[in-house]
Amino acid sequence: MVNKDHTIAAIGTRAGEAAIGIVKLSGDDSIKIADGIFRARNKKKLKSLKTYNMAYGHIINKEGSMIDEVIVSVMRKPGSYTREDVVEINCHGGLVATEKVLGLCIENGARIAEPGEFTKRAFLNGRIDLSQAEAVIDVVRSRTEESLKIAAKNLRGNIKKEIQNLRKKILKVMIQLEASVDFIEEDLEITPYGELEKEISFIRKEMEKMIANERKGEIIKSGVKVAIVGKPNVGKSSLLNLLLRKEKAIVTSIPGTTRDAVEEILYVEGIPLILIDTAGIRKAKNTIEKIGIDRSMKHIGEAELVLMVLDGSRKFEKYDREIIEKISRKIVICCINKIDLKKNISLDKVKRHFGNKNIVEISALKGTGIEKLEDMIKKTVISDGRVNFEEMIIINQRHKNILSRAKDSLERAEKAMKINMSEEFPSCDLKEAYGLLGEITGETVKEDVLEGIFSQFCIGK
Repeated sequence: MVNKDHTIAAIGTRAGEAAIGIVKLSGDDSIKIADGIFRARNKKKLKSLKTYNMAYGHIINKEGSMIDEVIVSVMRKPGSYTREDVVEINCHGGLVATEKVLGLCIENGARIAEPGEFTKRAFLNGRIDLSQAEAVIDVVRSRTEESLKIAAKNLRGNIKKEIQNLRKKILKVMIQLEASVDFIEEDLEITPYGELEKEISFIRKEMEKMIANERKGEIIKSGVKVAIVGKPNVGKSSLLNLLLRKEKAIVTSIPGTTRDAVEEILYVEGIPLILIDTAGIRKAKNTIEKIGIDRSMKHIGEAELVLMVLDGSRKFEKYDREIIEKISRKIVICCINKIDLKKNISLDKVKRHFGNKNIVEISALKGTGIEKLEDMIKKTVISDGRVNFEEMIIINQRHKNILSRAKDSLERAEKAMKINMSEEFPSCDLKEAYGLLGEITGETVKEDVLEGIFSQFCIGK
């Protein structure tokens, strides 16, 4: 466990040239340590400063030399990020000034904070629960506006509220079961098994919704890898440029122009799509083209979605069939390109491989069918096509694993009730589910799990 008796210090801003660099202190001696190195312009000590106030002055070393001109903020417990006394020293940015100020804090009694220790103290001191602490990481790592919205909602305690609600419902059923055991000889009205079973089923279904939404949240946070594949000169690069609405890839009528993968990120309603325009797949004519095709196969293997591009003005060929075989285990959308030209491809042959649903006719040159393709991508990536995260509770992989185990416990409880086993059996399963849910909020979590979570943070957060 973290030694909370120590006052910790860290640089809270990125190293390098910047306008401001911030050194943070948290702990009982924060104000005392800061007073030892700070000289206010108005001669007042920081200990006389009220919470949420600032003082202007200079940082001074042991010899009395000025290190930097600073503004110091004081936040007294419990109204701070960590619920401890917190001091933030706003220095001039740069490597030397902030490092020098941090060094003086250490010389005067602070120790260097461990990664994530400020947030860990906020958790241990009860200001936030574990799911909110994890949301802090997600805020820092957010790459899109949608992922930031999810993280901000979780930081406000959305997951915490939902988990607490589920635990209350489980506890209510547990109390009913325990009452029927403890007062078996009393003339008390006990809720019938059938009704309790329905309550457990309802709780389980709520868990299942949260588990299903985890995948959607992961897509928003990390994106989906989409490989654009096909023979040379079918319009893969043109399709990439059309989706991006800019000239990213070289487009010519010469087959085999793309020798290596071109990668770019496209956002479709907040969903990051990592688009990869691969080299045309055919029998290689030289070593360079072979390397490009080998890399294409590697990208296809890593892709979560494949856009298979066929040339609608040419007949369905053996190379098309060979590519389809290579991507047979992938989720595929078939794009029949060049519909602005005379159609020579057999739709019946294409449908034998892809069916009716996953085919879209486009013209990458004219822009025809692009909206339909984007809609198809969205519905394929997000199973029901909905991306309204305002209504959803988005959990992470750790939460999903715990919820899956808790759901299994509820299923065992339901089964025990169906076959009319004595109350001790479903009660035991419900206790297990109740304890597991506590791991999400941190009420029953083990120390090694805490260490694993907070080790992901940077020093100073």
